[in-house]
Amino acid sequence: MTIHLCLNQWRSLYDVPIIPAMTITAAAAGTWRLGDLDINRIGFGAMRLPQHGEALAPDAVPLDRDRAIAVLRRAVELGVNHIDTAAFYFSPSRSANELINRALSPYPDGLVIATKVGPGRNPAGHWLPHATAGELRGQVEENLRQLGRDHLDLVNLRIVGTDSIAERFGVLAELRQSGLIRHLGLSNVTPGHLAEAQAIAPVVCVQNMYGLGVRPDQEGFVRVCGEQGIAFVPFYSIAATGRTRGAQGSYSKEILAVARSHGASAAQIRLAWTLHQGPHVLAIPGTSDPDHVAANVATGALRLSAEELALLDRFHREMV
Repeated sequence: MTIHLCLNQWRSLYDVPIIPAMTITAAAAGTWRLGDLDINRIGFGAMRLPQHGEALAPDAVPLDRDRAIAVLRRAVELGVNHIDTAAFYFSPSRSANELINRALSPYPDGLVIATKVGPGRNPAGHWLPHATAGELRGQVEENLRQLGRDHLDLVNLRIVGTDSIAERFGVLAELRQSGLIRHLGLSNVTPGHLAEAQAIAPVVCVQNMYGLGVRPDQEGFVRVCGEQGIAFVPFYSIAATGRTRGAQGSYSKEILAVARSHGASAAQIRLAWTLHQGPHVLAIPGTSDPDHVAANVATGALRLSAEELALLDRFHREMV
């Protein structure tokens, strides 16, 4: 027993996710109603599925197909019913959308697949200028083809900059009216963008970079979304400033102290703090390791005390 406890502490310090002795499902984190769709608050982000190493790198080494499929199936077995993806998530020979199709089709009832449009990459993996309004329909149709769907549950318009989104969001609103899209969301946006989009069509979620010690300036936006019944879906909540490179393994003493007290990993504490920011805050941690899927899902059962939250909040706000 002593050896087991010491090993858990070692894992916690070095951020290797601890796999729970008992099976915990995604339902432990609670649910959220996304438009007319009920989902568990812990989902799965597919960005890391197609490759080893840095996500979205042009020279990425493809991940073993069977391993990627096993990760997706494990996530669904554990109750994950919200998968975040995009047509531009691919490596030289792997596409996240097509892996999802291969692993999960025919799709189980209640599974919600969210995708993003706006960015694009050429076949070599290099980034292209963001799609114009006239190009967005083609991106929607490409997601439909890759996923093998006749409609998309949720499409997020991802943007760069502060320019008006009215014309581009208007195109997606028209596709929603025609039945190709069920719900609309926004990614990498400001409160002004949200208000502009809401004047055109309902918005069910906002995806922005946010996490423990990352973008504390987003807190007001998180609250606004909650007040309006809009899901706030942080990306890079575990990777933080590592972004597409993933978590870099360097954590503050505050995070490590809370992790030790729970026998958890630092990554799990980052994820738990995210979920504690409001019932409308969803999590979409991504991984290419089936064991890490179980650890991420198990975080939904982790409850931080008021004292622990205060400690972590102080650390978070010091990052301003």
